[in-house]
Amino acid sequence: PAAAVDPVTFQPHADSVDVLIGGKPFTTYYFGHDLPKPYLHPLRTATGTVVTRGYPMREDIPGESRDHPHHRAMFFAHGDINGIDFWGEGKPSKQQETANGVLYSSESLPKGRTVFRTIDPVVTGAGQGTLRAEFNLVGPDGKVIGSETQEYTFRGDASTRIIDCTFTTTADHGKPLKFGDTKEGTFAIRVVKELQKPAGKMLNSDGNVGEPAIWGKRANWVDYSSVVGGEALGIAIFDNPSNIKHPTYWHARDYGLFAVNPFGEHDFYNDPKRDGSVTVAVGKSLILRYRVIIHHGDAAEAQVAEAYLQYVRTK
Repeated sequence: PAAAVDPVTFQPHADSVDVLIGGKPFTTYYFGHDLPKPYLHPLRTATGTVVTRGYPMREDIPGESRDHPHHRAMFFAHGDINGIDFWGEGKPSKQQETANGVLYSSESLPKGRTVFRTIDPVVTGAGQGTLRAEFNLVGPDGKVIGSETQEYTFRGDASTRIIDCTFTTTADHGKPLKFGDTKEGTFAIRVVKELQKPAGKMLNSDGNVGEPAIWGKRANWVDYSSVVGGEALGIAIFDNPSNIKHPTYWHARDYGLFAVNPFGEHDFYNDPKRDGSVTVAVGKSLILRYRVIIHHGDAAEAQVAEAYLQYVRTK
C-alpha cells in the first residue's frame, strides 16, 4: 500500500475511543464493563463507506441479516478456552443462529466475558496511532482464568486503511490456558451484505475463490471484494509469519463471517480424531498478529499479493 500520510487522532470516551484518520471517522473501539467482549465498529474505507455489518449494535439498517448476534463487526475471541466460550454471547434463538437457511448450532459451553482493565491510546508521529487495552478473561463463576492484551495500530492515506493487530493471551492466574479445537473463533470481521455471496468475491493467497475452496484451508491471506454503496472496494486479512501454524486456517463464510482460526482442525478436516488445540503454559503467552487492509478496487487492483509481501518484509 501507499505510504501512510494522514494523521491519526483519538477521541476518548468513558467506555470507547473514536479513531479518526485524516480528520475523518474510521472506527470506534468499544470496551465497556457491560460488554461480553471488546470490538471495533464500524470499519470504513478512506472515503467513508462502511464495510462491516451494523447488527447487533444497530437494528435500524434495512435488509441486514440478524443471524449470529455475537458477530460484532471486528473482534478477537475464542469459543473454547479451558472449556469456557468467549466467542458466543449467551444462547441465541434458532432464527438468530440461521444464515441463508442453514442452522449453525451454538456451542453448549458456559459463557465467559473479556472484562476491561485499562487502555492507553497513543499517537506516534503524524502517520500512525496505537490503542493498547488490557482485559481479564472471566469465567461464568466470576473467576479470572487469564489475561488478554489487544493492541491496534492504525494508518491510512487517500485510498487505504490499515490496522495492525496484536493479541496477547497470558496464563498469569496459576493455570495453563488451553485454546480448544473448535471452529468458533478467533479473529473475526463480519462484513456488510454486499460483500457476501453472490455479489462478493472471496479470494485467498493461493488463488482459490469461494467458501468451498477457502473455508478450513490454509493461506497467507484472504480478501473479500465487491461494490458497496457504489464504491468498488475490498478488505483483506494478512496472517503474520510469526503466528502458530502459519499459514493459518480460515473460518471464512459466504454469509459474511470473515475469520482467522488456527485451532479448529477437527472441523476443518472433518476428522474428530484430529486435535488442533494449543495450550499456553503457566506464566507464558500466546501472541497472534494480523494486518487488516481496507482498499479500493478488488484484490488485483489493490495489489494485495504485493502488499502481503511488503508486510512480510517489514515484520
